Amino acid sequence: MNFRLILRIAGIVLGFVAFILILRTGTTVSTGHVGVASWFGDVQKKPLYSGFNFKNPLVSVTEVDTRLRAYHADAKGQSKDLQVVTTQVTVQYSQNPEMAPATLQQIGDAEKIEPAILNPAIQESVKAVTAKYDAEQLVTHRHEVKKQVEDALNEFIATTLKNKNIAGALDLGKVAITDFRFSEEFNHAIEDKVRTAQEALQAENKKTQTITEALAAKDARNHISDAEAYRTETIAKAKAKALELEGEALAKNPEVGKLRGIQQWDGKLPTFMGGQQPVPFISAQPAAEPVPPVQK
Repeated sequence: MNFRLILRIAGIVLGFVAFILILRTGTTVSTGHVGVASWFGDVQKKPLYSGFNFKNPLVSVTEVDTRLRAYHADAKGQSKDLQVVTTQVTVQYSQNPEMAPATLQQIGDAEKIEPAILNPAIQESVKAVTAKYDAEQLVTHRHEVKKQVEDALNEFIATTLKNKNIAGALDLGKVAITDFRFSEEFNHAIEDKVRTAQEALQAENKKTQTITEALAAKDARNHISDAEAYRTETIAKAKAKALELEGEALAKNPEVGKLRGIQQWDGKLPTFMGGQQPVPFISAQPAAEPVPPVQK
């Protein structure tokens, strides 16, 4: 083989290898991700941030999603009064970019974080909290229960990450809990109880209305009686006052009595035994005799 041909082939191969190595000295990390570099399985502690990054040509890079994610899980527990309770819990979370290399090394990517960390936290938290309440209280104290589940989740996850030497690797966002679901028998019992309570309330309202109407009618009758009594009393007082004034007038002027008699006479003379009919209101006293004049 021609020596020059061998050198030419070797130069082409070396050039190709050099080109590949140059290409591998840089990498681009997507927005919302960080790159985790590893050297033959040895994970580098410092992450590569989004954009173009220079790196060792022999280092491989794994992208880790650090955006906010939502994980849904169905959870089942038992209430204090031994009712089976089911609900769905949604947890928003994101990975801490600075802790991404250690998280990837200790747990793995997001698909492994969710079943290894989040799901056990949800199951245990729901079981622990629902056991403190009766089934009916889980409905009436929903906001309080939600807060306790959220606190239990945070504590469970924090403890788990600390035990794996990656405390703070996950940042938790909102925790949402759907309505608690119970067995069909319990649901029917609750419906019957609610219906009975509504009927009792309606009966109580009707009773209250009847009593109110009766009291109103009684008050009306009392007002009418009071008004009639006041009217009678006023008339009686007026009559008494009139009689009093009339008596005083008669005492001061006897002629007033004669005048009243004349006003009330019907024009007929009364009849007495003997056929005599005296003329009314004419004095029967004899006239006084005239006094004789004095002789001078």
